[in-house]
Amino acid sequence: MTRRLALIATGMVAVLIASACAPGSDSDDEDDGDGSAEVNTDPASLGDVTLTVWDQEVRGGQAAQIEALNAAFQEAYPNITIDRVSRSFEDLLATLRLAITDEEPPDVVQANNGRADMGAFVEAGLLADLDPYKDAYGWADRYPATVLSYSSYSDDGATFGEGTLWGLPQMGEVVGVYYNKATLDALGVAVPASWDELDSALVTVHDAGQLALQFGNLDPWPGIHLFGAVQSRYTPADQIRELGFGRPGAEWTTDENLQAAQKLVDWVDAGYVTPDFNGVGPDAAWQAFAQGQGAFMVGGTWLLADLTAAMGDDVGFFLLPGAGSDTPTATGGTSLPFAITEASQNADAGAAYIDFITSPDAMTVITEQGNLPIVEAADQDVTSTPQQEVFDAWAAVTESDGLLPYLDYATPGSYDLLTAQVQNLMAGQISPEEFLDLLQAEYEGFVGG
Repeated sequence: MTRRLALIATGMVAVLIASACAPGSDSDDEDDGDGSAEVNTDPASLGDVTLTVWDQEVRGGQAAQIEALNAAFQEAYPNITIDRVSRSFEDLLATLRLAITDEEPPDVVQANNGRADMGAFVEAGLLADLDPYKDAYGWADRYPATVLSYSSYSDDGATFGEGTLWGLPQMGEVVGVYYNKATLDALGVAVPASWDELDSALVTVHDAGQLALQFGNLDPWPGIHLFGAVQSRYTPADQIRELGFGRPGAEWTTDENLQAAQKLVDWVDAGYVTPDFNGVGPDAAWQAFAQGQGAFMVGGTWLLADLTAAMGDDVGFFLLPGAGSDTPTATGGTSLPFAITEASQNADAGAAYIDFITSPDAMTVITEQGNLPIVEAADQDVTSTPQQEVFDAWAAVTESDGLLPYLDYATPGSYDLLTAQVQNLMAGQISPEEFLDLLQAEYEGFVGG
């Protein structure tokens, strides 16, 4: 940990240790009617605990905030030692299922919200019900219901977006368009305020002999975000939500989705997109963008801290209006929620940890490290222009009800299918019609069953 992070962690202790006696800590032995009779919210009384935590906070600003908060938590509660295991998003997806079914699973894990991960874990009884802790700690007062819905499933894992709470996120996420201010200024291109203006800007940048749209899809999840961004140009928000949450009757094979798929093909054919994009990793792509390769890049707010560190105020961020709307719509929601495994012997310590790293004071640390807090964003002091643009975009899309679910939430097989087929679509291996037919067949197989 750097000296700066150590100072942040120390400052956090002074603020957070004062509130160490969390709500409900005086009512452990009696039922107050909120279902928290067996919940202990006094971490200091738990004895010596080693809490194994798996997270995917490996990027610069994300790693910095979790390291600072972990240090502050351990200083506030020296009886609890955090054994942190950090993995990239892809590695976490590949290894988490095996880890939580092990004889000695981790206590706290970040679980992807989608049906293939959190939904499947709930169905298999692998995650702990967090409703008693939600009541004891007052999470429903701190978090809007819409945010909690992104980590809620029915107890059988079948219904997404309502029911029991299974996790709690730290950060908000929205996928928008990053742009290189120096490049646009040199070419006399204004920041696009509409999709038509973005089309025009792509042409201008390309005709000037520069890369218009930086994109790396070797680890194929960015393809979901790029398609989702373009989809929002043509497909009404309510239709995208129905698809994203796996509702019966929703369709992939619509004229609007066909326009979106064709637009991706057109961008590739026009030479706007990074050559050999399916062979370029997402990290290599944002690093190339930071070095001036690409005027625009579609990406999530989780890149903000790293891009700002590399580019300073030369990086900018914007959202575009949704289909038939004057207000922005964008793919987004929450960062991966922190959940407690059902087999954990340290659930009370795990819940105290989750409460600590999602507290209002934790939101300040998250902001200081260049990230977007899931709540309390309006109360933060933001000093950099890029971060202010991201905060403004988040406020605009949430206030206008323009936040759209990630498309891989839809079915248990959506992530694997959609990522592979966006690669195939943009590589010219399947047509837009074939692309949508494949998605529709898999979708009907799920919602029909």
